[in-house]
Amino acid sequence: MEGVNIGTGCMDIRVGTVEPAVWQGDGLVLAVPAFEGELPETLARLDREVLGGLQEMATEGEFQGKADTQIGGRVGAGPIRKVAVMGLGAADKITPDALRKTAAQALRWADRQKCRTLALAFPGEDPVPLVEGITLAAHRDRRFKTESPDKPSDKLSVVSVELLGLPATTQAAIAPTQALIDSVILARELVAAPPNYVTPQTLADTATELAKAHPDCLTVEILEREQCQELGMGAFLGVAQASELPPKFIHLTYRHGEPKHKLAVVGKGLTFDSGGLNLKVGAGSSIELMKIDMAGAAATLATAKAIAHRQPPNLEVHFIVAACENMISGRALHPGDILVASNGKHIEIDNTDAEGRLTLADALVFADRLGVEAIVDLATLTGACIVALGDSMAGLWATDEDLVQRLQTASQYTGEKMWRMPLEEPYFQQMKSVVADFKNAGSRSGGSITAALFLKQFIDKTPAWAHIDLAGPVWTDKENGYHNAGATGYPVRTLTAWLESYGV
Repeated sequence: MEGVNIGTGCMDIRVGTVEPAVWQGDGLVLAVPAFEGELPETLARLDREVLGGLQEMATEGEFQGKADTQIGGRVGAGPIRKVAVMGLGAADKITPDALRKTAAQALRWADRQKCRTLALAFPGEDPVPLVEGITLAAHRDRRFKTESPDKPSDKLSVVSVELLGLPATTQAAIAPTQALIDSVILARELVAAPPNYVTPQTLADTATELAKAHPDCLTVEILEREQCQELGMGAFLGVAQASELPPKFIHLTYRHGEPKHKLAVVGKGLTFDSGGLNLKVGAGSSIELMKIDMAGAAATLATAKAIAHRQPPNLEVHFIVAACENMISGRALHPGDILVASNGKHIEIDNTDAEGRLTLADALVFADRLGVEAIVDLATLTGACIVALGDSMAGLWATDEDLVQRLQTASQYTGEKMWRMPLEEPYFQQMKSVVADFKNAGSRSGGSITAALFLKQFIDKTPAWAHIDLAGPVWTDKENGYHNAGATGYPVRTLTAWLESYGV
């Protein structure tokens, strides 16, 4: 599979050394907090000395710096061809994500204006949200589109961006941020690729390539079906048994320095989910989109890439994926079958389309036996979570307050939203089985909660565990903030920030 097409490496981003009034280039975007009346003096002076017409444009457009508003166009006859001013809203409510989204809007404006060079003049001294917004919006996944002289190209016009008004020392933050977004783009392109391109073998190959690229800190182990059988992974292998493609159990380990913390990230890796004999049918089944059912695995591997590049010290992290397909054949799992997971639990199959939790069960047992202090699992697990929280945020279930605090702090900075949900233990009664320890699904009521409670049965020794149901935010059907339509790469930036909070 081809790698990044338009990513951070194709765009030069640097801290500018000049003031907006003397910058020369195709497009200048200024971001301002909300104001009343005339333009703020800094903009008014720039308008008088260089631009001309900006005050008139603001007056005619009733522009007052409110969030998600902008004015712009050709201004004056100076060295700057086009100018836009974008509103950030109330000054005391400007968040890193507001800056991130506005930077994305600025890039899209410049692209529509066919600018090759762009300068941003934003408040604050942190370049990271700006670089993230620019590079996330810049990514265009063109791997499966044929170039044609008969239709306009969707290649990005902007080739260089200068960030004006920042201290020169902030230049050092740009390259690591670009590398982080390259990791997000890896997740996006794994999720967006069709299931005949991304298979369990593809995920295993990706992990192997990451380890080869970072031999100083990454090692990889790929368990084949026979090795999984020896470890008693009956739940994982039960899901995989109908597919013609062999399952792959991926264990990628990051080590840097003498570990003070040992952690694990476990990602659901269903490269295609037909639903099995409980086939996904009818309106709303979304079977055509089930290539995204490995978004947890994609985020897991992409986070490993980010961590290997940024190398937080004194840390050991285990990245684990049980990769397979959920298909239909004469070998398919039946409703009513009983599977034995690697911790000895007997599971009655109530619904073959509740398969992701079965693969995660054995992956969690594997992680739990590594002696880690915290496990975070990621899964496009339930439609019920989308019903509860919509498309823009994930559900978070956890057993430890410190782990929740670390994840939520990271989430608030990255803008990758998650909402804590209850582990309501009595709901697990829905999954009571007459013939086995429990079933793999309950009723429709509280479906995302019962799924989390199912996973909790496979955590024994690890003191802190969190489950993130990311079914909603991993894909968007239309342009949304700094995401273009398609895979979003959620929540690679949050996981990276979470892991780096331990690396001290």
